[in-house]
Amino acid sequence: MTTQLQSAEQLSATTLLRFATAGSVDDGKSTLVGRLLHDSKSILTDQLEAVEQASLSRGQEAPDLALLTDGLRAEREQGITIDVAYRYFATTRRRFILADTPGHVQYTRNMVTGASTAELAVVLVDARNGVVEQTRRHAAVAALLRVPHVVLAVNKMDLVDYAEPVFAAIAEEFTAYAASLGVPEITAIPISALAGDNVVEPSAHMDWYGGPTVLEHLETVPVSHDLTACHARFPVQYVIRPQSAEHPDYRGYAGQIAAGVFRVGEAVSVLPSGRTTTITGIDALGESVDIAWAPQSVTLRLADDIDISRGDLIAPADDSPAVTRDVEATVCHVADQPLSVGQRVLIKHTTRTVKAIVKDIPSRLTLDDLSQHPAPGQLVANDIGRVVVRTAEPLALDAYADSRRTGSFLLIDPADGTTLSAGMAGASFAAVAEAVAPAADDDAEWDI
Repeated sequence: MTTQLQSAEQLSATTLLRFATAGSVDDGKSTLVGRLLHDSKSILTDQLEAVEQASLSRGQEAPDLALLTDGLRAEREQGITIDVAYRYFATTRRRFILADTPGHVQYTRNMVTGASTAELAVVLVDARNGVVEQTRRHAAVAALLRVPHVVLAVNKMDLVDYAEPVFAAIAEEFTAYAASLGVPEITAIPISALAGDNVVEPSAHMDWYGGPTVLEHLETVPVSHDLTACHARFPVQYVIRPQSAEHPDYRGYAGQIAAGVFRVGEAVSVLPSGRTTTITGIDALGESVDIAWAPQSVTLRLADDIDISRGDLIAPADDSPAVTRDVEATVCHVADQPLSVGQRVLIKHTTRTVKAIVKDIPSRLTLDDLSQHPAPGQLVANDIGRVVVRTAEPLALDAYADSRRTGSFLLIDPADGTTLSAGMAGASFAAVAEAVAPAADDDAEWDI
């Protein structure tokens, strides 16, 4: 079973990468994605023909590769990305799930959606404009969401005569900013998405750069899925009780393993009640197995008849998360309506949804200098801030730094079900950044 687990882990680590693109308006995100798909031969002939026809109808001689991802009518009319565009493609070395996210400030919420499951973020910067406020915002969101790898793609190098000093200055500024946020790995690559320089093929115009192309980096960046090291967590989604002649006493708890590994015979706790029992059986795809791991959907059978329902969390008895009614977290506010102190909300954590009230908003982040604006009273759309929420029922949360799945939650408007904020429990990225900032290496900014 150990060999089977390791094989699944290795396969996941070497064949699939989830990544997101981000950047300010007109930095060339959709063109980069289109160039990646085109030059890696990951688009169909009829798709390319449709793009060529659409480009000709707009008076463009060459195909506009951005149209491969900008599918909404409003996006094509305005030449911008509005919604998150997901694309699936593959090379001989790796499979990819790509989220092309919008650049406008009012669509930062979409960037949060696209990057929430990403293992790598490509942040584009226009070489003519350098690092701007929206660049900092996207770097902050990537750090907040604990995206482990960030690529700085300095685009439109053809418009600055492929000048190395321009690239070097932008890379130095962005690297210092991202490192102060606690981003663990930053790779800077000079590119021209329109001309294809350093996207899939190395550029003939930048012999001063000796690092990887964008695709080469995407194919080789290490993505670790150490399933055995994760804190095992199983949110209960459904209680299976057929009470049939064939299964008169069957009682199983179905759901998707959020993290870690569960084994038959293991002692577990059921939260928030804290009752302990033992796993007597695991059913997966209609068969009994001895071991199961994330992200498998399984049914657990337990030794004792405990009152368990949807929203409860099953975890190892010796490695259970803390149960609390006071949630301290960093949130990115995504709704048009503000989030205010004293506001009643719903908090959705894994499969559990409970009533809550916003007790305090201690601070709001200022992106320009990473300072904290104390006691803002409320958060408006696209604000990032700290909140304290008091729940009506206890929740079993991990710190987001330990588990992106069981450390995250949503704040919801109880009146109409609108998502208000995306939350990450525990320390903010600013606190993490303070701990790692002294270790930043100014000499390791990019590969030359």
